[in-house]
Amino acid sequence: MVTRLKIGFIPLVDCAGLIAAEAMGFARDEGLTLELTRESSWATLRDKLAIGAIDAAHLLAPITVASKIAAGNPKPPIIAPMSLSMNGNAISVSRTLFDEMAATGGFESPHDLSGKAAALGRVIAERKASGRPRLTFAVVYPFSPHNYELRYLLAAAGVDPDRDVDIVVVPPPFVVDHLRSGLIDGFCVGAPWTSIGVAEGLTRVIAVKPQIWRYGPEKVLGVREVFANDNEDALLRLIRAARRGTAWADQHHNHPELTAILARPAVLDMAPEAIAATLSGRVPIDQGEDEPIDDYIVFDRYDATFPWQSHALWFYSQMVRWRQVEHTPERAALAAAAYRPDLYRRAFEGTDIAVPAVDAKVEGGPGQPPHSPAGGTLVMPREGFFDGRVFDPADIPGYVAGFSG
Repeated sequence: MVTRLKIGFIPLVDCAGLIAAEAMGFARDEGLTLELTRESSWATLRDKLAIGAIDAAHLLAPITVASKIAAGNPKPPIIAPMSLSMNGNAISVSRTLFDEMAATGGFESPHDLSGKAAALGRVIAERKASGRPRLTFAVVYPFSPHNYELRYLLAAAGVDPDRDVDIVVVPPPFVVDHLRSGLIDGFCVGAPWTSIGVAEGLTRVIAVKPQIWRYGPEKVLGVREVFANDNEDALLRLIRAARRGTAWADQHHNHPELTAILARPAVLDMAPEAIAATLSGRVPIDQGEDEPIDDYIVFDRYDATFPWQSHALWFYSQMVRWRQVEHTPERAALAAAAYRPDLYRRAFEGTDIAVPAVDAKVEGGPGQPPHSPAGGTLVMPREGFFDGRVFDPADIPGYVAGFSG
């Protein structure tokens, strides 16, 4: 008997694993039919998942953490039994703002992220001193990697994101239009909207996610906890199908076909050039050439689909840092439980898929090869943050206290 599941997604390239699972027959092989529904905002997608209008979703990873600790607008708990991608975001600014930054003489190389952060900090300080309006930046959701990446960069420049600039929420498909209309001065968004802003001559990219956190987590497969408890068999089949989808999407020789699939009206509904640029990593930083950026977006490599609880706890640490929640040991335990490596492992029991034997790791430190019960090892690359910090999930108070802002 075929199980039908309704899956929500936002029109971003990193929905590829779920889209490919249905398009390439991987879901059918697991006895599933996926009804994929496109939404325009993360709030709408979250609400539909919460009330059971959809069974699962391509979801911002921190939404699961926020739901487990009842932060923001509390909903029924949502969990992440699988990750769907790493990287793919970028911070872009208007050409006018970029010229102001360049005029400070604070950076020369597209790879000098600290220099660009300092230049942006000087522009913000000069605007404040002269009484000019504060800059406005858009992120896609309050509990999002985008919000925390933008804040991380601003704070590194001595900017208080809550006092020195305005940060507003704009759904991904509308960020370019908002910048074109002069409503915002910059944004942090996922692919392909970064490439669209550049292609239209409106923006300059000042940072891509691999520069901020070399292999930072991004989207997850989100399901209500009660759904996971009541429909475990269907969920494990969905994890296996989605894992085949991410593995297929990560293969370069599949990218022409993947581009055509994502460009369809029911998926991203756009010309394929921006999608292809994302998949090849050809996103120009500053005014440079669009030389390929290694691992600009990652679907499956480096065990990208494993739901590391240290990722959940890093997002939690940022919620604490930016006063979205207060830290307690109990709340941290709930945050970690938003990610479910136990379900992921169960999905691949008896297969040759290598799965880590540990649930968490130090983030930003040397690459680690966690032993796999499948008999091999997973070679993890160095995952460093641009400022050299290391996140130990066992010491969240110490990590947060180490920041000046």
